[in-house]
Amino acid sequence: MAKKRTKSKPASSKKGFSFKLSKQNKIILGSLLVLLSIALFFSFTSFYFSWQADQSLLTEFRDRNEQANNLLNKFGASVSHFFMYRGFGVASFIFPILLCLTGLYMFLSLDKKGLLSKWIWGMVFIIWISIALGFFAYERPLLGGLVGFEMNDFLQDYTGKIGVLLLLIFGLTVILVRLFKFSPEGIAAFFKRKSKSLATEFQNGGGKEIIMDIDKEQPIVIDTYTHKEDIPPLTTETDNPDTNEITSKIADKEDSIEMEVEKITEEKEEKDILSEKLVADFGEFDPTLELANYKFPHLDLLDPHGASGGITINQEELEENKNKIVETLKNYKIGIGQIKATIGPTVTLYEIVPVAVVRISKIKNLEDDIALSLAALGIRIIAPIPGKGTIGIEVPNKNPSVVSMRSVIASSKFQKAEMELPIAFGKTISNETFVVDLAKMPHLLMAGATGQGKSVGLNAVLTSLLYKKHPAEVKFILVDPKKVELTLYNKIERHYLAKLPDSEEAIITDNTKVIHTLNSLCIEMDNRYEMLKLAMVRNIKEYNVKFKARKLNPNDGHKFLPYIVLVIDEFADLIMSAGKEVETPIARLAQLARAIGIHLVIATQRPSVNVITGLIKANFPARLAFRVTSKIDSRTILDTQGADQLIGRGDMLFTQGNDITRLQCAFVDTPEVAKITEFIGSQRAYPEAHLLPEYVGDDSGTGIDYDISDRDALFREAAEVIVNAQQGSASLIQRKLKLGYNRAGRIIDQLEAAGIVGPFEGSKARQVLVSDVYALDQLLSNEIK
Repeated sequence: MAKKRTKSKPASSKKGFSFKLSKQNKIILGSLLVLLSIALFFSFTSFYFSWQADQSLLTEFRDRNEQANNLLNKFGASVSHFFMYRGFGVASFIFPILLCLTGLYMFLSLDKKGLLSKWIWGMVFIIWISIALGFFAYERPLLGGLVGFEMNDFLQDYTGKIGVLLLLIFGLTVILVRLFKFSPEGIAAFFKRKSKSLATEFQNGGGKEIIMDIDKEQPIVIDTYTHKEDIPPLTTETDNPDTNEITSKIADKEDSIEMEVEKITEEKEEKDILSEKLVADFGEFDPTLELANYKFPHLDLLDPHGASGGITINQEELEENKNKIVETLKNYKIGIGQIKATIGPTVTLYEIVPVAVVRISKIKNLEDDIALSLAALGIRIIAPIPGKGTIGIEVPNKNPSVVSMRSVIASSKFQKAEMELPIAFGKTISNETFVVDLAKMPHLLMAGATGQGKSVGLNAVLTSLLYKKHPAEVKFILVDPKKVELTLYNKIERHYLAKLPDSEEAIITDNTKVIHTLNSLCIEMDNRYEMLKLAMVRNIKEYNVKFKARKLNPNDGHKFLPYIVLVIDEFADLIMSAGKEVETPIARLAQLARAIGIHLVIATQRPSVNVITGLIKANFPARLAFRVTSKIDSRTILDTQGADQLIGRGDMLFTQGNDITRLQCAFVDTPEVAKITEFIGSQRAYPEAHLLPEYVGDDSGTGIDYDISDRDALFREAAEVIVNAQQGSASLIQRKLKLGYNRAGRIIDQLEAAGIVGPFEGSKARQVLVSDVYALDQLLSNEIK
C-alpha cells in the first residue's frame, strides 16, 4: 500500500501543473471573446466618424464627466485610437474576426488544430494590408495606421518606391500560392477554357462536334515490341540439355508475357494523355452549350396565393383542442403527463406522453372518440411516433394555410439541394419544405380519389424539375389519357419532351402509342446498358462524368445521356384497355431502368389490386397517397391505413419504404403552369423533340409466326364464322364451333397472323380485315400459291 502511495504522489503533482479549461469555462471565455470582438468592431467602425472629436479626450480618460462620441464611449475611443491610429489602420478589422473565431472555437468546443494557422495568416494579412495602404494612400495615414506609414517610410529609405512595390507583389504571391493554392497552370487552364468556349460560341458549334473532330485526327498508336535480344533470358546453368531446353521455353514465354503487359500499359497511358490533353485544351464537355443562353423560369411566374410566409397561430383553438384531448383520455382513465403541439400548414400534431404504463392499442382505439369530441374529420393517431417516446394525434386546423409552389421553390432547402432530380412536394407538419430525389426513389406511385390533388401533385413534380434542370439534362415522356391534364406542356416540346420518331404530338393520348412508347423505352434502356458496359461504368452518373471528361469517343456511339422521366396520368385506364401489354414493359422498366436514368411517375385514382398489382408494387418503393375512400384502398397503396383519414385538398402521405410522412402538397395552379411553359417555350430550342428509338410492332400482335401446316383443323371454318359475323372475338368461335377457350384463342392468333383479323384492342372486339367469304377464299388461295 505504501509503495502505491509513493507512486501516486508524483503523478498527482504532475497533474496539478497541467492547465486545462473545463467545458463551462470554455463557454464563458468563448462568449467573452465573441462579445469583445463585437465591441472592437463597433468601436473601430465608429472611429472613422468620431476620431477628430475624441482626440482631445484621450488625455482626460479618467474624468467621468467627459463623454466621447465613439459608440463605446471613452473605452472605444481609446482602444480604436491604439489599433486604428497608432496600429495598423483598416487592417485592424481583422483582429475582431480572429477574436470571434477563437471565441467560437472555445464556445463550441471545436478542435483547435487550425486556429493557430488562422492567427498566423491573419497577422500576415494585417501587416501586408497595412504596408500596402501606407504605400498607395501615403497622404491618408489613417488608412494604413502608424505602423503601415512608418514601415513604408522605412522601406522606401532603403529600396525606393519600386522596391516597396516589388516587395508587396512578392508578399501577395506568397499569400495567393500558400493560402489559396494558386498556380500558373491553373490560371492558364482557366483562360484557355474561357477563350475556347468563346470561340465555340462564335462558331455556333456544340461540344460534341469538337470531340468528334479531335478524335478524327487522333494519331494511330502502333504497338512496339521489345526485341528479344534486349531482354536477358531467364536461364540456369546445368549439365542436363533437357533442362536447358525447358528453361529456354520458359524464358520465351516470359518474354512474350512481359511484352504484352508493356503494350497494354502504353495504350492506357496514350488514352489517358489524350483525354487530359482534350480537357486541358477545351475544358470538360458541357452538355448545355447548345442552349448556353437558356434562362431558367423565375419566381415571379408563380403566385404566392395569399400566403404571408408564415402560419397563423390560433391560441384559442390550440388550448381548446388540448383540453378536449386530455378530457377524452381522462374519461377512459388515461392520464397525460405532457402535451406539446407542432403547428403545420394544414394539420397540428399533438404529442402526448401518458403518465402511466398504458397500452398503445388502447389509445389507438380511441381515434373515433377523439374525432367526435373535437368535431373534426381526418384525425390520425400515430402510436408511437418513430424515434420518439411519444404518441401523436394529428388534428386538422380549422383555417388551413395554402402552401404555394413559390414558397417551396424559393426555399433554401430546394435551392441548395445537391440532388440529381430534386422534387419539392410541399411542407411537413413542422412547416419544413420537403425535398426528395427522384433518382434515389427511383420510381413514384401516386394514388388518390378524384379531386384530391393528384394532378396538382404531378404539376409539382414537373415544375420542380423545370426550375432545377437544364433541357439538356432531363427529358419528359408525358402520357395523358384524359387529354386535358398535361396539354399545357406542349409548348416545351422542343426543350424538354421526348417522343417516338413518327409521332406528331409529344404528349401521348392514344393507348396504342403508349404501348409503342413503353417498348421503345425498353429498347432505349437496353441501348444505354450496352453503352455503360462499353464505358465500364455502373450507372448514368458515372457514365456522364466520364463523358464530360472526354474519355469516351462519340465515334464509338457514346453520347451524353439525359435523365428520362416517364409520367403517366390515369394508369387505371391504361390497365383496363391494354392490360398486360402495358404492365409488362412497365414492370421491366421499374426493375432495371434505375441505373441508366429512366424513372417512372405513375398516378391513378383507383388504387385497387387489379390496377396496382403485386408486380408493380414490388418495384415502386416510393408511394404518395392522397385521400382515398376506404381503408382497403389505403392498404393497397401504402400497405397500411391512414390515407382514408386525410382531409383532401392536397393533404397526403409519403413513404419511401420506411416511415410515413404527412405532407401538404404545394399548390401550383393551371395559369402558373401556362406562364412557366410560355416562358420556356419562347426561348431558343433544339431543332426537334428528343427522339426515342424506333419501335416496330409485330403485325400479328402475338409475336408468333404460325406456319400454314400448323394451323388448326377448324381454321377455315372459324375464318368463315368471323368473316360472316364481321366480329373478331374468341368467344364467338367458342359458341359457334363449341370449342374450349384455349383452342379458340390459338385460332384467333392464327387468324391474326394470316391477316384476317386485326390486333388485340383490349376489351373491344378485334377488327375484321376481310370483307366477305369471296375475299377470304382469294386470301387463302394466294397463301397456298
